[in-house]
Amino acid sequence: MGRLAQTEGLTEIQQEILSTVRSFVDKEILPVATELEHRDEYPTEIVEGLKELGLFGLMIPEEYGGLGESLLTYALCVEEIARGWMSVSGIINTHFIVAYMLKQHGTQEQKDHFLPKMATGEVRGAFSMSEPGLGSDVSAISSKGVREGGDDGDFVLNGQKMWLTNGGSSTLVAVLCRTDEGHPEGTAPHKSMTTFLVEKEPGFGEVRPGLTIPGKIDKMGYKGVDTTELIMQDLRVPANRVLGGETGRGFYQMMDGVEVGRVNVAARGCGVAQRAFELGIDYAQQRHTFGKPIAQHQAIQFKLAEMGTKVEAAHALMVGAARKKDAGQRNDLEAGMAKYLASEYCKEVVEDAFRIHGGYGFSKEYEIERLYREAPMLLIGEGTAEIQKMIVGRRLLEEYRFQG
Repeated sequence: MGRLAQTEGLTEIQQEILSTVRSFVDKEILPVATELEHRDEYPTEIVEGLKELGLFGLMIPEEYGGLGESLLTYALCVEEIARGWMSVSGIINTHFIVAYMLKQHGTQEQKDHFLPKMATGEVRGAFSMSEPGLGSDVSAISSKGVREGGDDGDFVLNGQKMWLTNGGSSTLVAVLCRTDEGHPEGTAPHKSMTTFLVEKEPGFGEVRPGLTIPGKIDKMGYKGVDTTELIMQDLRVPANRVLGGETGRGFYQMMDGVEVGRVNVAARGCGVAQRAFELGIDYAQQRHTFGKPIAQHQAIQFKLAEMGTKVEAAHALMVGAARKKDAGQRNDLEAGMAKYLASEYCKEVVEDAFRIHGGYGFSKEYEIERLYREAPMLLIGEGTAEIQKMIVGRRLLEEYRFQG
């Protein structure tokens, strides 16, 4: 445990949780991560271990069987797990976003039904906004839900969704669709969207009537975790599985979940950057050139200084964003800044560690090769860097409105 990325003011319980998670990462994740990643193999044993630690219920309230911890505790755990293998933090993060959306926006029946099973990991969550060709323009979604048979009738869902993390392994998917009922012509697109809670069997193919998960998307990095499409063809969903029981609220519910998710993507960036720094500074002290360790060359010391500063800065911004949300305050500005900075700095720290490794960084025998392929996902996941800058820019203009 080095000096960088420490968090002041943690309770004894928080320190104990983080110590337990770090120990689990060192013993159960780091020794096997690269091998599993190269095979693109789902980390079943690691996931079972996380269930036993109670991490699937970390932020679920105690009355539903969870640990009732803060977003800060959760983010710091994600940071530790991403330090071991970023894909594992993705498995938890999407589950957590759905649990958070249920806790904040679900009906009492929905909370009672899902949250206790989500706390144990028996029910595993995924959420779905994006569609093919949609990019960051969530308001342009075309997947549609149409109600049949009066106010209490089922909805019939049709459309194709893209980029579901946990698409195959999940058993509950929060799916955003357009529902035009009760919304006159000309209603803003974001006011005619609804989140549906879709239950399914784990696996690939037709996982329930009208719902198909075609298979895993083959990716450059972020392997092990299953990233999939989702195809709905006359998928029937009962009215009591509209999140919150009311149509037209889906966009706000999803954005609330994504805002918290951005803190977690920032935490992932911090974790990956920390691991890259550890690998770089270790290698620099072992590798010799011109008769001395390369760490004694000023060129390498400058790199290490820059890497350490970026690790520290990203961590501080991420912690600040989490604490603001925990205090019940709006944190979209801070979450956008944290996600943007942490993902950009992560990419830069990983590249510098890669350069320190020289030719060996290009070899699959060295862990930095894996990190080099994983870091780019953070630049686009949970909203691209450009989207974060748009959010931050707009919020700054609100905060600093010209008074002339």
